[in-house]
Amino acid sequence: MTPDTAPGHAADPGLFGPGSVTWNIHGDPMMWIAGVRALYLQALHPRAVRGVMQNSDFREDAWGRLMRTADFVGTITYGTAEAAEKAGARVRRIHSRLKATDPATGERYGVDEPELLLWVHCAEVGSYLEVARRSGLPLDDEHADRYLGEQREAARLVGLDPAAVPATVGELADYFETVRPGLAAGPEALDVDDFLRRPPVHPLLVPARRLAWERVSALAYNALPPYAHDLYGRAAPPPGRVTRQLTVTGNLLRCVPSRIRWQLPPGHILEAMARLGPGARPAPYKLRRRAAILDRPGRAQRSDGGDSTRWRKPD
Repeated sequence: MTPDTAPGHAADPGLFGPGSVTWNIHGDPMMWIAGVRALYLQALHPRAVRGVMQNSDFREDAWGRLMRTADFVGTITYGTAEAAEKAGARVRRIHSRLKATDPATGERYGVDEPELLLWVHCAEVGSYLEVARRSGLPLDDEHADRYLGEQREAARLVGLDPAAVPATVGELADYFETVRPGLAAGPEALDVDDFLRRPPVHPLLVPARRLAWERVSALAYNALPPYAHDLYGRAAPPPGRVTRQLTVTGNLLRCVPSRIRWQLPPGHILEAMARLGPGARPAPYKLRRRAAILDRPGRAQRSDGGDSTRWRKPD
């Protein structure tokens, strides 16, 4: 028996808890596609992607990097508050030691500059939110704002001032508009693009890559905003078609029983349920149910127009 579950002690719900938007959408399988979308988007910031490429062998350890990111997100979402704080401290400590060099000017700069950390954060949470909503999760504008507000805690853990981080959909859109003039598909971004489209594998695995990974990568890329397609130099597909593809893919992946999906490492969700009980099981439908139960009479009905139009899957 752990201290968290000892008699008279409530189990630690972590930084967000089962009632949060973060808790109930980060366990969705579409978050993997959202994570790849975030990589495509993050690579368009020349200074940020340079910091990655100059401090790691991206091509040799891309999968390890992706899994470490997933482990970090899982820890701060479903782990105890202590585990989340330790994970954040570890990331800050690593970033504080890393430098990058601008080849054009010779400038040396730290990868933990607030400008760079903010870009990585916004590209990540913006991708999570965009893919979640377009793939059919029941997230209205209020849920979206709550999610971004909650994610200020994640930003704090990596070293950002939460007050300087977008906390609403409108603030996030304004941020992307402000940063867009400085984005570019430089050599490092094109290297990331090439890797994500066709990662090197053993020759025997090429058919599997073509069947599975290339479809995931293409869908993640297609979900990028139009300006990202312009920078990468490929025509953007019709948004409606991409939304339908995201919805179909989300529906298919959600047919896989969650208990099977959650067995995959690192297993944060099952550990959280063991700590907090089966009622802590994350599920997007709980967001809708919570709004209907907790809001005063009539409010939930008014919020969706009285005919559930706000909850319909994207056309």
